[in-house]
Formats: sequence, structure tokens, C-alpha cells
Amino acid sequence: MDGAPTTAPDVIRAEASASVTQPLARVPLVLNKRNFDWVTNRIAGAVEGGTPRWWWVSFAITVMIAGFGLFCLGYQISTGVGTWGLNHPIGWAWDITNFVFWIGIGHAGTLISAILFLLRQKWRTSINRSAEAMTLFAVICAAIFPGVHVGRVWMAWFLAPVPNQYAIWPNFRSPLLWDVFAVSTYFSVSVLFWYTGLIPDLGTLRDRATSKIKKFLYGIFALGWRGSNRNWRHYEMAYLLLAGLSTPLVLSVHSVVSFDFATSIVPTWHTTIFPPYFVAGAIFGGFAMVLTLMIPARAIFKLQDIITPQHIDKMAKIILLTGSIVGYAYMMEFFIAWYSGNQYEKFAFYNRIFGPYWWYWWVGMLFCNTLSPQLFWFKWCRQNIFVVYFVCMCVNAGMWFERFIIIVGGLHRDFLPSSWGFFTPTWVDIWTFVGTFGIFLSLFLLFIRFLPMIAMSEIKIVLPEADAHYATPEEHHTVAAGGMERR
Repeated sequence: MDGAPTTAPDVIRAEASASVTQPLARVPLVLNKRNFDWVTNRIAGAVEGGTPRWWWVSFAITVMIAGFGLFCLGYQISTGVGTWGLNHPIGWAWDITNFVFWIGIGHAGTLISAILFLLRQKWRTSINRSAEAMTLFAVICAAIFPGVHVGRVWMAWFLAPVPNQYAIWPNFRSPLLWDVFAVSTYFSVSVLFWYTGLIPDLGTLRDRATSKIKKFLYGIFALGWRGSNRNWRHYEMAYLLLAGLSTPLVLSVHSVVSFDFATSIVPTWHTTIFPPYFVAGAIFGGFAMVLTLMIPARAIFKLQDIITPQHIDKMAKIILLTGSIVGYAYMMEFFIAWYSGNQYEKFAFYNRIFGPYWWYWWVGMLFCNTLSPQLFWFKWCRQNIFVVYFVCMCVNAGMWFERFIIIVGGLHRDFLPSSWGFFTPTWVDIWTFVGTFGIFLSLFLLFIRFLPMIAMSEIKIVLPEADAHYATPEEHHTVAAGGMERR
């Protein structure tokens, strides 16, 4: 920035954690005090104000949905797995489909937070906090299904890497056991990463709190944050280390999940393309879910000046990129099935297109996942909120259909026609899945009500990089090529 002193970032960091009522030392900053006040008041005000009526209505609806989903889980546990539509040979269906679906959604948060942070992509600061929270809630929803689908939930701890001294003898060569390692590690690191990024903002909320209870609670979780140079030095080092630790997890977690299928001999599963294919699909679906949540939140909380069209445009481009990778993987699957000369592989992919579940492929995989993201080649589509939201909803649905057609499509017609079957979900299947959406949205509503959905401290550091038309809504500054002009 033209004329910006070398000490500007330190001053910005100090202001990021201080109350807006505290004076800021007079230094020749490019951004003045009012800019910082605006950011803090806008983001923290959503947490500090009274609970709006729409929040109570939304929370009541999502809690009721979550409650009925938990009832379905209780009914399945008390009655048996026969309450689901599982049969021979389809031993995996909606349960594992939902598990892979939710794990995939949880990938975008870590990608935005860790990889884009390491690549110094400053535009991530407006969306990383919500994406990280979405990751945690999605993994919580995903963790429900592996333990429940075994039937005897009280024996689900056998999935864990129990030491051999217990004589349980878990199979350490099983990809299902690898899932436990990968998902538990991913969740643990994601919680630490999310909480570490919250600490400066918790210090701000503590300093602004008007009640003793809020000041006490925010004070506990702020861990004594004062915004000193020592605080910032340790914070930035911890955040960098966690980002470096999280990065390989983005690639490894869904790769390990894909091994559940790739290490088998079932047609359409036994393929080496699954790890990169699943990772690209997870990022693809995860970014779509981030936009699905953030576009309504952006409108409700009037955050158009913080989550700008530039952010939506860049996320749409990532959806286009990963969607194209997924479409390429679809084509390679059919090519390898043809090139292999394996009659079972050929029939399995023929059955995928023209078999009983044909519309899952044509509508879900072809239209929703491959064709609809191609709209983002056009700039006007990326700038139209309704088009973006439509594509994101298509991707959300398409990624679930993709997981279903991979799992059920590979099982319902395998090697012997005498063992072919057909899966039809029961009401318990359907409402258990719908109930996880209730859990997910209930947790997200609690998050945006009691914690800042946008990282205030990070926004203030990169605010000069913001869109010129949305940088300061209260005062119309102009932005020069090298930075914001002084008044």
C-alpha cells in the first residue's frame, strides 16, 4: 500500500482485539478508526443484539426435525437394523451414503482455512470462520452413521483401534478401521484450528460485553487474550502450525474413506481413481454447501460489504474447477470399464445408466454435478445470486446421488444374477437422514447466534484489499491502484 508504515499490521492486530471504546494511538494508518469500528460493530453486533424472531422460528423448526431424527435413531437401535431398507446383497445403502456425504461437506472448511491460508489468499477471511464451523457440524452428523449401521451400537467401540492386549483383535488392515483414525484426527485438528482462530474475537466480545455472565464466559474461552505482541506472536505460530497439520488431512481423510470401496473387488468400486475422485468431489460439494449457508446469512445480516460479489465469484470458480474434475473422473470411469475388457465392469456401468437407478445418474451425476456448474463459465451467472444458489443446490443434491449410485449401484447387481436385489428406503431411512440436517442447521444457528460468524481480526488486516465498492459503506472512499486513498 502506498505510504503505509511497516508497523501497520501490528497496530491493526492490537485494534482487532481491543474494545471499540478504547482509544487507538495516532499513527498514519491507511484505514482510520471508524473503519475498524464499523467492522467490529457490524460483526459483533449480530452476537450482542437481541435474538430476532426469525432465529427462534428457524431454531424451533430445525430442533423439531433433529428431535424426530434422533427418535428414528432410537427406534432403529431398540428394534434393529431391519427398520432400514437393507437387504441381501445391499448391506450398505443410505447409512454409508449419508456418512460419505457429510464427510465430504466437511472438507471445504479445512480447505478454505488451511490451504488458502498457506497460499496467502486473503479473500478467505470473510468465509473461513463459517466454513470451519460447518466442517465440525458436518463431521458430527457423519459420525452418527458408522456406529449405528453396525446394528449393535453398544459394540461400536470395536471399530476403534483397540490394543491387542484386550484380545479384541481388530483388523488393522481394514479400511473401516482406517476411517476411525482419519475422521477422529480430522475432527480433533479441525476443532483446534477453529477454536484458535476464535480467540482474538472472543477477546473483543469479552471487552464489549455488558453483562457479567457474558464477560465471564467470553473471558474464560478467550484464555486471557490481551492483544499484546506476545499474544499475537504465539497465536500466529499456533495458527500456522495447525494450518500445516490440517493441509494433508484434507487430502488424506476422504482418500481413506474411498478405500472402503477401492480395496474391495465389487465392480465399479475396485478402482485406483477413487482417492483423487473422492477428494475433488468433497471439495466440490463442500464449497457448494458453504455458499448455500452464507448467501442467506449474507442477506439476513446485511453483510454484502464484507462477503462481496468478489468472494462469491471466486468460490463459483472453484466449484467450476472441481466440478470439471469430477466430470472428468466420470468419463475416466466409463473409459477404464470399456478398456479393461472386464465383462462385469462393463455391465456395472451399463447398468448405472440404463438400470433401475438410471435417473439417479442422469439427473444427479450428469445434470447436477457435471452440467449445472458449467454455467459458471459465464461471468453474469457468477454474479447472479439466484443462479449461484440454484447451482449450489443442484450440487448438494447431485453429490448425495453420486454417493448413492456408487454404493447401492455397485451392490444391487454384482456377479451372480441370482443374488440381485433392489433397495427401497423406509421412513426410518428417510427421516434419519432428514434429522441430520436438523442437527446440522440447529448447530449452525447456535453458532451464528453466540459467536462471530466472520473473523473480525483477520478482516481488519486485509480490509484495504476489499472490494472498492464495498470497503466502507458509511463513507464512500475511493480506492487507488496501490491502496485506499487518504482523505
